[in-house]
Amino acid sequence: MAFSNVEIPYGAYWSTPFTKWQGSLQHLHSMKFAAHVAKQELAKRAIDPEIFDSGVLGITINQYQSFNGAPWPLHELGATRTPGHAINQVCATGARVLFAGATEVDCGLSDVSLIMTADRCSNGPNIYYPNPRGIGGQGKTEDQVFYNMMNDCVGGHSMLQTGENVAKRFDITREELDDVTVRRYEQYQDALKDDQAFQKRFMTLPMSVPTPNFKKEDTVLTGDEGVFPTTLEGLKKLKPIIEGGVVTYGNQTHPADGNAAVIMCRSERAQELATRPEIKVELIGFGQARDKLAHMPAAPIEASKRALAMAGIEMKDVKAIKTHNPFAVNDVALAKAFSIDVMEMNNFGCSLIWGHPQGPTGMRAIIELIEELVLKGGGYGLFTGCAAGDTGMATVVRVSDR
Repeated sequence: MAFSNVEIPYGAYWSTPFTKWQGSLQHLHSMKFAAHVAKQELAKRAIDPEIFDSGVLGITINQYQSFNGAPWPLHELGATRTPGHAINQVCATGARVLFAGATEVDCGLSDVSLIMTADRCSNGPNIYYPNPRGIGGQGKTEDQVFYNMMNDCVGGHSMLQTGENVAKRFDITREELDDVTVRRYEQYQDALKDDQAFQKRFMTLPMSVPTPNFKKEDTVLTGDEGVFPTTLEGLKKLKPIIEGGVVTYGNQTHPADGNAAVIMCRSERAQELATRPEIKVELIGFGQARDKLAHMPAAPIEASKRALAMAGIEMKDVKAIKTHNPFAVNDVALAKAFSIDVMEMNNFGCSLIWGHPQGPTGMRAIIELIEELVLKGGGYGLFTGCAAGDTGMATVVRVSDR
């Protein structure tokens, strides 16, 4: 059953540039920075923060005093009486928070909701778990970000291994992966044309980066930071990370920092909040799935099938596709499963190129999907991506004239 009364007001969303690990955003508390950006973006659109009767925060990496979740950044941006909650589905968080927000709106729990995503891979927490019964009373420690990327809690394998496993399942070659990676870099260049015209549809550029106390300017970002020039010749020189494999440091993404947000509301409120009221943006389908152990990049395939079924459409009806692709493997496997052209997906960029701050990754991709559909005159769009635990989430968006 599709959502019937849920819209994203056109233009009522934003994303920061994404910056490389240990880059220009490494010193900022991710939740406070998300509130800082949201406050500015709401003022830019003349939207009163008190309009929100609900909020959802997608965050996957703990920050100092993140215990309260959504109520803290909501209060910081001026929504001082707005309740909310936090959600973590690692890389699929961007789609999961939209599902949570859409559910609240559809069932009447909320009229207008702010859906925020914020993460900082840089300087992730080192967590200590006390164990009085341990040897000498010692507990366990973990680096929350990188330890879990390298050590699956069930199988003990790395996320990299899941990419190799799916490449083997779909008979994906190194040459296919490198070709797709070059194509993704070329598509990203389209977002930079005409003084970054596409990105400026949803991103305030240049962006002033504050100091840790948010009282002064630390630096200025003119766009994404950490995008590496990519050529086929350069990719061919890289050795597989796992001997005998096909995944290299060139055909996978990189950890990043940033935030993104979307306003969601009941249909009758959309026009008053939109920058172009004549454009209608609907969320009409969601899907989730879990593949077998250590095959994470394949999970978006079944998730996509379920999202399309909920929306009542088929892949042939989809005009634009966006993916979270931590590995180029993801896109090639999806294309083979649906018999579609892998080179036509992810126009204007994707996480393979602009990086992966986890929670905000899918949110930015969905924002870009909306803008691509608007440029194409409307239609259906599909976002899909994988997450730790061999899971996947997918979302179907419809853009039309009101």
